[in-house]
Amino acid sequence: MTVSRRSLLAAGALAAPFLLLGRKSSAAVRPNVLFIASDDMNNNLGCYGHPLVKSPNLDRLAARGVRFDRAYCQYPVCGPSRVSLLTGLRPDTTRVFDNQMAVRDTLPDAVTLPQLFRANGWLSVRAGKMYHMDVPGSVGTDKWDDPPSWDIAISPPGKEQHTAGKGRNITAGKRARWEYVAFEGDGKDQADERATEIAIETLSKNRNRPWFLGLGYLRPHLPHVAPARFFDLYPLGSIEPVVNPPGDLDDIPLASEIAINTRARDMGGMSETDKKEAIRAYYASASYMDWQVGRVLEALEKTGQAARTVVVFWGDHGWHLGEHHRWHKRSLFEESMRAPLIVAAPGRKGNGQGCRRLVEFVDIYPTVAELGGLKLPAELEGQSLAPLLGNPARAWKAAAFSVVTAPNGIVGRAAVTERHRYIRWSGPHPDEELYDHQTDPREYTNLAREARHAETLGRMRKVLEAGWKAARARV
Repeated sequence: MTVSRRSLLAAGALAAPFLLLGRKSSAAVRPNVLFIASDDMNNNLGCYGHPLVKSPNLDRLAARGVRFDRAYCQYPVCGPSRVSLLTGLRPDTTRVFDNQMAVRDTLPDAVTLPQLFRANGWLSVRAGKMYHMDVPGSVGTDKWDDPPSWDIAISPPGKEQHTAGKGRNITAGKRARWEYVAFEGDGKDQADERATEIAIETLSKNRNRPWFLGLGYLRPHLPHVAPARFFDLYPLGSIEPVVNPPGDLDDIPLASEIAINTRARDMGGMSETDKKEAIRAYYASASYMDWQVGRVLEALEKTGQAARTVVVFWGDHGWHLGEHHRWHKRSLFEESMRAPLIVAAPGRKGNGQGCRRLVEFVDIYPTVAELGGLKLPAELEGQSLAPLLGNPARAWKAAAFSVVTAPNGIVGRAAVTERHRYIRWSGPHPDEELYDHQTDPREYTNLAREARHAETLGRMRKVLEAGWKAARARV
């Protein structure tokens, strides 16, 4: 439900007795968890090596934590990805395959990550989007939220595309909308601005008790609404749209095209200026989100809680910016499956390093629970990344997995290893894809079509069929 700021201020006194019931340890030894989500955020950030995007606050967070360079979501769409991440269960178990479902629709007895902390005495607060929320349609509502996860749940409203400013719908008249607004000021009428204020207030009012704060930012999800000063960071002349090689789509299966048919083929035809404006708007929104994160991290430092707070930053899935002529999510290519993940846990030996090992978003639940000293539910299907926080270079999983569904019974499943990506499409248009990241990092050539790669294809088929249990790391 939506909670007022007055209710938030009063929550501290109401929560105190609950925190003391049946607890043997003091709140001082239990870490806070600042759990930050960014919507539709790909790996175009400074800390991930992007030459143009400015993300100084996330860069600093990565410098004091472990940056996971190959983190993969289990379903490249918001709702299913978030349900999987917050339950520690894979989509085949959650049975949540679209955005119009809540976690309790299929898992009435699930113990979600924030719910686990709540049950063990942490004050559990949500500010913004954590489970699915249509953007911009249901911003400010709790339509697919999960009440058992939170003591306090706040969905701040925002003006979104109705914000006063300069912008346009780049794709007007086409099947997709790519709308942006550059406004003056900081955005007091934006949902992300209000979520930041709630987060700062929460951690400031609860310095002497452990808290789990789910802080969900909308940006850089469309519409790209951000202060004009962030657009100014990216002059159009500095932006170079992706150049796809001729015939790039010739060897892509029909099922893959159907899975993302409303966002393929450059959204019905975009000029070079259209593409530059679209990319600039995305970058500006990402930098606006980064600025918000920085304000919360600064408050964490000022209140003296940084040394006992685990900070986790994640994007729910990736996002195409013209790769393979696509401008959306929902594909099983690298740009859609891969998303940022940073875990900053005080005192870990791996802090300040990047990790190139394969990790999955389903691993986040057991990782954070272990960092909180909590007993892990037996049914979890991920693997705690705590060993990688101590040694990011150690051997780890053999593969990461994702799935996507589409109309007419089409199902795509992907297995990613250190070197290869294999995709199998089943349903009315069965087909396969195979890519070698060593020779073809942008996945332009489908090797499944070539007989000379039959041995590799056969090996990758076995990886997919063996599944996630066979790919687990030995610890």
